[in-house]
Amino acid sequence: MNILMTLSQLEVTGAEVYSVTLANKFIERGHKVFIISDTLTKKTKAEYTSLPLSKRTFFYRIKNSIFIYQFIKRNNIHIVNAHSRASAWVSCIASKFANVPLVVFIHGRQATSISRRIFHGFGNYTIAVCEKLEQQLLEVFKVSSDKVEVIRNGFDIPLIEENNTTGQKTIAFVTRLSGPKKDLAYKLLEYISASNFFDEVGGVKFKIIGGQTIPPEFEKFKNDFEFTGYIENLPHEINNADVVIGSGRIAIETILYKKPLIAIGEACTIGLVTKDNLRLALETNFGDMNVTEKEFDFEKIVQDLKSALHLTECDDIVHEKVKSDCNIESIVDRLEYIFQSVRIRFYQNEIPIIYYHRIAKDINDAGRHGIFVTEKQFEDHLRYLKKEGYKTITFEEALQIKKNCTPGKYVIITFDDGYEDNYTLAFPLLKKYGFTAIIFLVAGLEYNLWDEQSDEPKLKMLNLQQMLEMIEYGIEFGSHTLSHADLSKESDEKVKVELANSKKNLEEKLGREISSFAFPYGNCNETVKQVAKETGYKFVYATDRAPVGLHEDLLQIRRIGIFPNTTVAGLGRKVKGNYIFKREKKDSPYLRIPR
Repeated sequence: MNILMTLSQLEVTGAEVYSVTLANKFIERGHKVFIISDTLTKKTKAEYTSLPLSKRTFFYRIKNSIFIYQFIKRNNIHIVNAHSRASAWVSCIASKFANVPLVVFIHGRQATSISRRIFHGFGNYTIAVCEKLEQQLLEVFKVSSDKVEVIRNGFDIPLIEENNTTGQKTIAFVTRLSGPKKDLAYKLLEYISASNFFDEVGGVKFKIIGGQTIPPEFEKFKNDFEFTGYIENLPHEINNADVVIGSGRIAIETILYKKPLIAIGEACTIGLVTKDNLRLALETNFGDMNVTEKEFDFEKIVQDLKSALHLTECDDIVHEKVKSDCNIESIVDRLEYIFQSVRIRFYQNEIPIIYYHRIAKDINDAGRHGIFVTEKQFEDHLRYLKKEGYKTITFEEALQIKKNCTPGKYVIITFDDGYEDNYTLAFPLLKKYGFTAIIFLVAGLEYNLWDEQSDEPKLKMLNLQQMLEMIEYGIEFGSHTLSHADLSKESDEKVKVELANSKKNLEEKLGREISSFAFPYGNCNETVKQVAKETGYKFVYATDRAPVGLHEDLLQIRRIGIFPNTTVAGLGRKVKGNYIFKREKKDSPYLRIPR
């Protein structure tokens, strides 16, 4: 996937650090990433282009929008990911004209002007770094709840090294000295200087870390505080501090190093972060976002600093929760998932999986149930797919094609039950047209016993020799239970037997792992899905009661049924890619991106 990340900044920000971290992780996973920003201070493997996105005059906004539009087209960008307000605005314009989806990260409080509410530029999907930001998007900007979710700042979990301490206690206040953080820093340092804090704690080194330059008004604090300016190796400073004051990414990194954290951000005061206030800390991104802005309690900060200096590390509960929520690998997993889900909804297109049952010699051999196509009908279908340039693929190949946005026309052909006619009639035609398929076998029966009560003809199932010949050609096999049982109506014990024993039966016969399963009648529930997972199935197939994205629930994969009334034109509609979107109602839960 070709990903364009945009951000607007004139000095290092948490948004830059996060976007560069994400970019490097995406590149490690085989994606190509481009970054466009005013400046970039962090090292990255991404291709960087400078653009004055922080210039917000109408002239520059139009000029920047045109540049990004041309960049998208020139580099075949598959998705745009904006990380700041100014970059989101121009990216929204450029993406719209380039016809590519846009995912916007919201790192801080959004201005609530009328123009911002009318054209907020939040893209096709919006990611907030904390719950209070999500609340603002939902309540103020009326963003649809199914198009916004919370994903916190992500980090590689650090290996905690031994401190290089000298015995002197060190407090590190990590902050920018510009914008709202500058005002907060000034007020906090002024309050601490006017208090008796240094007299009470004695001999504490208080370092102010951050800022490209030190503003003149901070000169008066230099007797009490050490100003280091911007430091490249910030993790080293955090690891060697006894207490850290910060918010946002700084706060998260501090906790990951197990250091006591005093959280105060642009919006509010949290104070010493403990298991008791951790929820509020996470919801506000450690003070950077709240419903009410700028509620600061500097006396609490002073008192909590005194308490924190007696601690050696933060609460274990705090550390474990933040480590879980902010694991960068899990976050990139989720973002890969979101990018794919946004793309298929934006273009209303997904790789189709079609399923057949029986192939009848002619209509007189069809039986009463409408679960067949005739031999001629099947050949007409395959001839159409070949003529239109479709290629049959495995499900694992489909997942990679989606991740890589590989162009082409693809289809997955499947058969349920494993009738002998899949070998005698379907297999020669599949070979003739160069197609493969997946066949889901009822593993414990030699004929269609489950059909007897429906006055259906008694039909043989595939035998071992036939299956082995088909495998050698490239046909895959999966399980369809032992007895064609409707697992949604069976006891838990019966479900386990049907799933486990059918898998074992087929693996012993075929001498290979059976990793896929299809629900008889398409009926499933969460219990059956969980048992299938525990049994060792990687891919579980349903019918049309499933999410629209193939990657969205590997235990309930959507398929499209092919029946006697499916003409060649009907097949063309079903494999086009947008069929499933046209079939679902607008309020269908399957159209929402699963959480």
